[in-house]
Amino acid sequence: MKLLENVYLDCLSELIHTLSLTTGSCRLQLKLESYSCKMTGDDKKLLKQITNTSEDTGLQALSPPCLGYGFPSPTTSTGQEQDACSTKTFHCLVSTLNASFRPDYDFSFAKSEEFSRIPNLNTVTQDIQNMFYTSLGDSFTDIKEEMWNTIDREIQIGDCSLYRYNADLDSDPYGEALWYFNYFFYNKKMKRILFFSCQAQPYAAETSDDDEMYYSGPEEDSSDIDY
Repeated sequence: MKLLENVYLDCLSELIHTLSLTTGSCRLQLKLESYSCKMTGDDKKLLKQITNTSEDTGLQALSPPCLGYGFPSPTTSTGQEQDACSTKTFHCLVSTLNASFRPDYDFSFAKSEEFSRIPNLNTVTQDIQNMFYTSLGDSFTDIKEEMWNTIDREIQIGDCSLYRYNADLDSDPYGEALWYFNYFFYNKKMKRILFFSCQAQPYAAETSDDDEMYYSGPEEDSSDIDY
């Protein structure tokens, strides 16, 4: 996976993070990153590992969707038929997590059941917006349209398959979060994934290197960018 530089995504991340510091009820740490699905050497090794440890069906079982705070959706029921994705798609999702969080975290042994496919774009947009309204209040209204327009220009969200990573709170970056979301917008035609991740940290928590891990975009005046 190769990170695709995009100054508009960087500025949007910085804007939301700054809003959380000035008007929000908690500190938001974001990752809004676009990746090419072209495999590196490490990606090829990971695909071989996944293939060798999987049943010979070409499919990976997924869990029912989880929304908001990472808990199962109340509309899901025990015994619901599991969704699935191709082994190659599962590999792309895991590779994206590795590329985004390395060297602090390694997701190479993540299970496919830790991911969900979200069948409806409106479900994703509403979940993200609800989380931002929870922390930013009415100030999010001023940037909501700009946010989705910026994302759409990069990934063409209407053509994407949508996935979510349901965090393992004991061993990954989200253990201290008040809330979090992790969405993958996978455009197969473009061979590209946009990873949109956010977690809310209480102001009482001491600032750590996690801030830099989540946002490390260029220090420039976003007002100079023409959206």
